Parts: sequence; structure tokens; C-alpha cells
Amino acid sequence: MTKILLLSDSHSYIDDRILEYARQADEIWHGGDFGNMDVIEQLEKIKPLKGVYGNIDEAKIRSEFPEVNRFFCENVEVLMIHIGGYPGKYSPLAKKEIEEKAPALFISGHSHILKAMFDKKNNLLHLNPGACGKQGWHTTRTMMRFVIDGEEIKDLEIIELGPKS
Repeated sequence: MTKILLLSDSHSYIDDRILEYARQADEIWHGGDFGNMDVIEQLEKIKPLKGVYGNIDEAKIRSEFPEVNRFFCENVEVLMIHIGGYPGKYSPLAKKEIEEKAPALFISGHSHILKAMFDKKNNLLHLNPGACGKQGWHTTRTMMRFVIDGEEIKDLEIIELGPKS
């Protein structure tokens, strides 16, 4: 059983609440737009970090994280792309990756819109944790946490961190 904290779009912002949730997880996954290396370093001090770079991320971050991250957590294949869209409206890159081999779990960020949807056509779960940072048009900072147990994705929780101001 692996407890995952899923966040995205931190835009150079991290606080004690985010770090406290990170301490409760086994792994931290970030859907891109870290904003700076400080966010990465603080998260990596706590737990293993997986992620992708986002459109605002500088060259140093892009050298440490891929644009497309495909990996297994237990028996669940995961695909992560920052600008990925969502079922029925995938970005061209996400559509190509999913058509080549659909994962069980597809994660994206970028939109700052928290979303959990099942894609019946591709038989996958799509998650976007919204934005945990303070920049962007969202009004509430959000993250997600869930458990992967073998082939099962379960116990999905939405974490509201409060207003971005």
C-alpha cells in the first residue's frame, strides 16, 4: 500500500500545511509548474518526489524532470503530463501517449481546476489536483491524496488549503 500526495502548480509557493501533508505520504507527485528549485528541495527532503516540468519551469527544473513521466506505482501504470487536458479534451501530446498505451491513471496539472474523472473510452482514471500555489485564477488552493494498493486506486481525498490570498 502506497500513500500518495498529489499536487501541482505551486508556482514557487510552499507552506507548512503542504509540508505537513507531504510528511503523511509515502510518495509526493507533482504535476508541474514547480516555479523554483526551493519547492523541489523542500519536498525532496521529506519523501520521494516524482513529477513533470510545467510551462513556467526553468531549464534547471526541466533538466531534472521530464515532460512526460510514465511509471508504475505498485501494479498501477501512471502517466503524468503537465498540459494534458482531460477526457474528451486531451492535449495532442496526452492523446498520443494514451493512444499508444493507455495507463490506469493519467495525471495532469496546468488548468488550476481540480478534477477527478473516469475516462470510459480509455479505461483510465484522470486526476488533476488543481493548484496549491497562490498564482493563477483559482480561488481555493487544492491538492489530492489517495492510496494505491496493488492494482487498486482508492481513498481519494480532496484537500482544500484555503484561499490563495
